[in-house]
Amino acid sequence: MNKSVFIFPGQGSQSVGMGKDFYENDMLAKEMIEKSSERLGFDFTKLLFEENELLEQTEYTQPAILLVSSIAYALFAKYSKELPACALGHSLGEFSALCAVDGIDYLDAVELVHKRGLLMKEACEKINAGMMALIGLSDESVEEITQKQRENGKKVWAANYNSDGQIVVAGDKEDLIGLEGVFKDAGAKRALVLNMSVASHCPLLESAKMPLQEYLQSFLKENFQAPIISNVTAASYKSKEEAIELLTNQLVMPVKYKQSIVNIEENVDRFIEFGGTVLKGLNKRTTSKPTLCVTDMKSLEQVLSEL
Repeated sequence: MNKSVFIFPGQGSQSVGMGKDFYENDMLAKEMIEKSSERLGFDFTKLLFEENELLEQTEYTQPAILLVSSIAYALFAKYSKELPACALGHSLGEFSALCAVDGIDYLDAVELVHKRGLLMKEACEKINAGMMALIGLSDESVEEITQKQRENGKKVWAANYNSDGQIVVAGDKEDLIGLEGVFKDAGAKRALVLNMSVASHCPLLESAKMPLQEYLQSFLKENFQAPIISNVTAASYKSKEEAIELLTNQLVMPVKYKQSIVNIEENVDRFIEFGGTVLKGLNKRTTSKPTLCVTDMKSLEQVLSEL
């Protein structure tokens, strides 16, 4: 039997207009957007479909991406009996993955990640937080440089292991900018400061851990229909207790996306990305297994025809 892994993108995959084709062509998508608007008290049609500044603010970015991924998955599940061997997401996407394996209701998840965004924003309000994408350096080089810089008082950490030669670092924005030359001298082809006001997946978010843990306790279900691959460990988990610990630690620990793909690729046949195409690009540099993407009605039909 063919085995599929369901995968879900994180922050950075947002764009104005995402989910609009679903909304205009399927009543389930329309209903999910309306219910989410009612739940959070703001209009998701304006957030998703009209030019606005909110979509780039993490407390709005997170529920927007999760909602569109959840709609893409819900429509897929409406027409397909395909079940995942496991599910995983990139950072925020791990919460979308939990929705797909019935570890949390999508409406609860929309509220949860909105709160997560607020907690992250609050943790970074008094810090000049930032993130930087590095192209062309090995994991070992980045780890060695950041450790040495921390010993010299700098606040910089490896935050996302996306693929070979693509790592994101997080920390104090001035420290990151100041290290651009160091990274380039070490062989980085690019060192690009990202448009982020938070420093995800590093110790600067320590203050957000306990409040997030309480929300997870309230919203998560006891068991899941399939395993989730943890960003923190690159290994699977399937219970509420494990999820609470891992998703809390995910705030301050790096995302091991590349390692997760490597750990599972031999035992699966394909990846299906819901709500974006970013992970397909990362997967191309990590695995020979195909990645299919569901981003609108046409791509949904294409994916259904290939299964």
